[in-house]
This record gives sequence, C-alpha cells and structure tokens, in this order.
Amino acid sequence: QVQLVESGGGLVQAGGSLRLSCAASRSFLSFYTTSWYRQAPGKQRELVADITSGGTTNYADSVKGRFTISRDDARNTVYLQMNSLKPEDTATYYCKARLGTSSTWGQGTRVTVSS
Repeated sequence: QVQLVESGGGLVQAGGSLRLSCAASRSFLSFYTTSWYRQAPGKQRELVADITSGGTTNYADSVKGRFTISRDDARNTVYLQMNSLKPEDTATYYCKARLGTSSTWGQGTRVTVSS
C-alpha cells in the first residue's frame, strides 16, 4: 500500500504563498486520484482539490483561482500551490490517494495564515 508524506506547511502572512508537497512511497502515483483536504480546528475535513489519474483537476469554490494542484510523475509527488492566502485557509492539510475503493491518507501538514 502506498504511503504518503506531506510537507511544506508553515506560517505565512495573508496574501502570501506556500507550496505543499505530497510524496508517495512507491511509483505509479499517476494511477491514483490524489486529493488535498484540510481541517480547521472545530470544523469538518473538507476537500480542497484533487487530480485524477488522467490529470483532470477539481477545486473547491473557496480556493478556485488561488490554489493549483499538480503532479510530477517522475517524483511521485503531488503539489498544492497556494497563492493569495487568507486567514481562513488556516488548517491542517492532508493528502489522500485513492485507487478504486482503497484510500491512503498522509499525516498532515499545518498551515497558518496570519492577518
């Protein structure tokens, strides 16, 4: 089973940018649908963006035009480029890879956006 490790979180001022990475432990991440979710304190986990095996992307309305999901098949890594960050983007961000009915989650990376 693939294992995922997220990185790239941190503290940034509003209007700034961060790039999150989700590195897979094995090849062929391109076969999976990979998603970024986030969970703020006291709130439910929500889908931020995903990318299918065919490269189709999907975004939550709240991040459209600001976030970009991409995949580097050679590095087995999926990225989330986050621009124009807002305090409401503060959350722990999780990566999930799904193949059929099987899903794997990463441990999360914390993003804090100060106003």
